[in-house]
Amino acid sequence: MHDRHPACPVPASPTRGRSLVLGLVLLGLAAAATGIAYQRMQTRRCLDFYSPEVARLVTSAPRVELVRVRPGAVVGRLVAETVKDISTAKGLVHLRRGLVEDANFDWQRDVANDRVPAQAWDLALVFFDPAVPSARASLVFDLDADTARLAVVGRPGRVALGRIAPGLKKWLAGQ
Repeated sequence: MHDRHPACPVPASPTRGRSLVLGLVLLGLAAAATGIAYQRMQTRRCLDFYSPEVARLVTSAPRVELVRVRPGAVVGRLVAETVKDISTAKGLVHLRRGLVEDANFDWQRDVANDRVPAQAWDLALVFFDPAVPSARASLVFDLDADTARLAVVGRPGRVALGRIAPGLKKWLAGQ
């Protein structure tokens, strides 16, 4: 007669435990791969528009400045009117994330090659790392309700602000 514990009628098998652990590891790897693929699909257009380097600065640069811009003396050039460090502003983490999610922009509205007069640009966000002078990304915004768009200084094209526009305007006004 075998002494079996009533709660465990079948003796434990060492291979069963290994199989369970292996199954859980494989499930974890599958979940991670799915998460990475999903995240890539959520940001694909933004990465193409910004470039991976600019997108990285937007999401993780240690310093962020809000710059009110105006047309400069040279046609087509903007100059800083006021500069404010907003690196620790409430909501900046959410704004950073929103700026790299495809769903927040209107990719159907073709504004990529619009001629935009310098006076149309209202504000800029400058993302940079003071320790690395070459690591700098400047995004300029036209916040007009009819034409709301964004451009990356030094990169071609523009993108229309989509569902991010109202929240962005409100957040920027609070800064």
